[in-house]
Amino acid sequence: MNLKFGHKVFLAFLLNSLIIVVSILLIGRYFSERHFEEYVVKAEAAAATKLVDALSQEYQKSGNWDAVLKEPGLWFGLRAFGAVVQSGTGVGGSIAHIGPPPPANREKEPPSLGLPIPLPPGPSAPGPPHDHHAMAPPPLGEMVPPHPGSHPEHPPGPPIALFDVEKRPLTPLGDSASQDNFRLKPIEADGKFVGWLGFMKHEPPSHLLEFEFIRRQSQTFYAIGSVAFILAVLVTFILSRHMLAPVKELEKGTMALRSHRFDTRIAVKSRDELGRLAAGFNEMARALEKHQQTQQQWLVDISHELRTPLAILRGEIEAMQDGVRAVTTERLDSLHQEVLHLSRIVSDLHDLSLIESGSLRPELMAVNPLEILKETLECFRTRLERHGIQLDAHGAMGEDILIQANADRLKQLFSNLLENTLRYANVPGVLRISLQVKPGELSVSFEDSGPGVPEQSLPFLFDRLYRVDGARSREQGGSGLGLAICKSIVESFGGKIEASNSSAGGLKIGMVFPRRPDTRL
Repeated sequence: MNLKFGHKVFLAFLLNSLIIVVSILLIGRYFSERHFEEYVVKAEAAAATKLVDALSQEYQKSGNWDAVLKEPGLWFGLRAFGAVVQSGTGVGGSIAHIGPPPPANREKEPPSLGLPIPLPPGPSAPGPPHDHHAMAPPPLGEMVPPHPGSHPEHPPGPPIALFDVEKRPLTPLGDSASQDNFRLKPIEADGKFVGWLGFMKHEPPSHLLEFEFIRRQSQTFYAIGSVAFILAVLVTFILSRHMLAPVKELEKGTMALRSHRFDTRIAVKSRDELGRLAAGFNEMARALEKHQQTQQQWLVDISHELRTPLAILRGEIEAMQDGVRAVTTERLDSLHQEVLHLSRIVSDLHDLSLIESGSLRPELMAVNPLEILKETLECFRTRLERHGIQLDAHGAMGEDILIQANADRLKQLFSNLLENTLRYANVPGVLRISLQVKPGELSVSFEDSGPGVPEQSLPFLFDRLYRVDGARSREQGGSGLGLAICKSIVESFGGKIEASNSSAGGLKIGMVFPRRPDTRL
């Protein structure tokens, strides 16, 4: 089954809420039944103690159980009280008189035993019933008739029974009852063990009131669970929509990026993980937009760089073919210079693309950049003198300094900087090379005597194919890629490079290389 992420989140929250609601219902019902059962047992034990005391007092009067067994009103009152206790209606309350009126010749009524006896429907005062339909007490040992509103599935049996010392029943136990169906409590009179009082055992819920209480409690739990589940569904729906709103925005933004709409942005409305994800998406969109703009500008600049020398070559060749211009050595040298210029542009583009893409990964090793710098200066010394540029190199040129670099790329770096000076510096001029050794790093700077660069152009000097109008222009033969290649080389060694205007009025290129930790100052 292929579900959407939003549906999965909704179902996960909903399932979690359902498990919590069901767990609360089951735990609540379990403890409700358990606590109520304990309450009923304790109440029954208290009532049993009262019955045992009443029977003990009655036994003390005659020394036997004949008075209890032969007196229907007395035993019926005891059994009726036991039935009320078993059903829970008499727990902790008073019980009215029940049963036939006591014989006229009795000096004391059964309630004198300290046992309040329930009354049947009728007048509250003792005496003969006013209605001839009043029920007579049932025969000794038979069941108390069920209350008209009692539950039909739980018919009352004999709730209590009397046993002698040998645990022989003195009262009927019912059709299916046996001695094992009763919980027995001993009866003592004058410190002497005289019999047992048995209470019918039942599996909960067995008592009418208990059954009704559990039923109503269950209905309450089900009602609470239903309301809680409905509320959980509503809260889960609202919460899942709120949480998934940023995800949907991210989905729309991703679709926009796939359609090359890199100006797409997502509103960041929170600082949580989804908010940081939206902020990261915006950063990625900005980077892609900048990359697209750079790529477009890159193509425009390359086409412009290649178009100019190609146009010159084509015009010169076509003029020679048409006989407008004669084929001379000077014109062939001019064409040759244009071809060399094209070759330099293509070569620089190739090197730059390899360095930036990481395809060109020269092996890095411990090299002394000062030695390579001295070798490069020797190669350019004649050209610098011919152009009238005085070389001023000072600093720790003789130090044994090691950095992690590639000797060939390092020589290309210094050569590009010297070519840039030869191409753009004023003649006569000065090139000052400064070195500074610090703990953990080596600083090298190239500073010419001018002309300088406008401040607004300094941040763009290391961009590909960027040229400053005026003194540093295409007419001086540069491809606009030399400084871009220098930046890529320095950064590939873990260093930094920056451009600034010097105090002498020219351009200053400063580089910082990290030193190897095993070299001295």
